[in-house]
Amino acid sequence: MPEIVKSLRWQDLLDILLVSYLVYRALIMIKGTRAAQMLSGIAVLILMYFIARELELLTLYWVLRTLLSSILLITVIVFQRDIRRALTKVGRTPFAKPRDETALEIDVMVSTATALSERRIGGIIILERDTGLGDYIESGRPVDAALSRDLLLSIFLPSSPLHDGGVIIRKGRITTAACVLPLSRNPRIDKKFGTRHRAAIGLSEETDALIVVISEENQAISLVHDGTIITMPDADTLRRSLSALYSPMEFQKGLWKNWFAK
Repeated sequence: MPEIVKSLRWQDLLDILLVSYLVYRALIMIKGTRAAQMLSGIAVLILMYFIARELELLTLYWVLRTLLSSILLITVIVFQRDIRRALTKVGRTPFAKPRDETALEIDVMVSTATALSERRIGGIIILERDTGLGDYIESGRPVDAALSRDLLLSIFLPSSPLHDGGVIIRKGRITTAACVLPLSRNPRIDKKFGTRHRAAIGLSEETDALIVVISEENQAISLVHDGTIITMPDADTLRRSLSALYSPMEFQKGLWKNWFAK
């Protein structure tokens, strides 16, 4: 043992720490998701493979060996959504967007959400950040208009042909309306949330967008970010939360991380 310790280089220690951190982050990312259940299933198959080999169960051993020989390809296919989400997070810029560049977007989002809630009109307002939303923009109807509260309200009116789906805000402009969003597959989402909220969570799982969801049933306004949804008690809380997400030092990360642990 002492000889092993003496032979260790500082590069080896750094290597171990980096690998440990990556494994830890991967486990945190898939905790409570469908990917965690699939990973457990793969672990069971590997265990059965070694048992079959030791007990000389030739047919079972051959089947499992053939299956596990393509495990890398199977993993990529099964976990493609989780891999895409992880790579997207790695590629995000660490620098926050200046407050003055988003003040208008935040004010309009808050005032629009409040007005929609008072009128019992549902809606999804999406603010693009570092991760591009091009795929989702293409799924909607182009608007390309200056951002304004009145225009957002008119889009979400039940009589509007654009009310169904999400509205994407990019660089101070309403880019697209009626966007189709991916539904979240997280089994831990509260059953009280419907399709609109699950779509918002699904988008936040794959991008770093800030999403405000207004419920037409109970008038609740929710903020969705990084796969987590929190109901806002009032407009001031919503405004502070949106602003704080652009200032990492002020943002209370524990509020989001502990939400689904309740």
